[in-house]
Amino acid sequence: MSSNLILFNKPFRVLSQFSAEGDKSTLADYIDIPEFYPAGRLDFDSEGLLLLTNQGTLQHIIASPDFKLPKTYWVQVEGEISDDALDKLKQGVELKDGLTKPAHAERIAEPNVWERIPAVRHRENIPTSWLSLQIREGKNRQVRRMTAAVGFPTLRLIRYAIGPYTLENTPVGQWNYIAPTDSLLKEVTHFEEQRKRKAASSNRRRLSEKRPAFSHGERVARRSTRPKPTSGPRRK
Repeated sequence: MSSNLILFNKPFRVLSQFSAEGDKSTLADYIDIPEFYPAGRLDFDSEGLLLLTNQGTLQHIIASPDFKLPKTYWVQVEGEISDDALDKLKQGVELKDGLTKPAHAERIAEPNVWERIPAVRHRENIPTSWLSLQIREGKNRQVRRMTAAVGFPTLRLIRYAIGPYTLENTPVGQWNYIAPTDSLLKEVTHFEEQRKRKAASSNRRRLSEKRPAFSHGERVARRSTRPKPTSGPRRK
């Protein structure tokens, strides 16, 4: 089955692009399908779900925070995450580029996921813990900065879900064709209709601006050049 949407489980230290950059691994090492591009990004040192599409509107809707597709991350942090830290994440965290929107944050057991290569550095005297964090915006390296701001640096970051799509049944380094949901297709239709209306309105304005404008004197002159009606001879 082919589709205009692909779900990929990106490994650690893989660039979210097809073009080469030094000796770093890229999507081209895993996906050999022309005209598909990432809908959004996932950092080189992050793992998990990445969506790709060959449709421009679909790419824009998935990547843009304006359409509010929630993104869920499984985060391993240094230390035992506290209730106070979770509350701060839920309320919003002040970062250098502004206050984050309230997030859904909860403590979770260590998920049953693939081994990372290389593995997270283990330190005997410092425990680690896991949380699930769901956000609806896309600041640069936001999750890492959020957990650091509440005192728990991120050690491992896995994106588990984007909207209704999850990593279930997709091993690391593998990809699958998936079908856009009805709600996503409705967003695509609505967005394209809005774009057509804006284009039509813009065309009408341009046509209006191209019409010649006449001054009062020019209008009088134009009227004066019209032939005057002639009257017949008077009867006596």
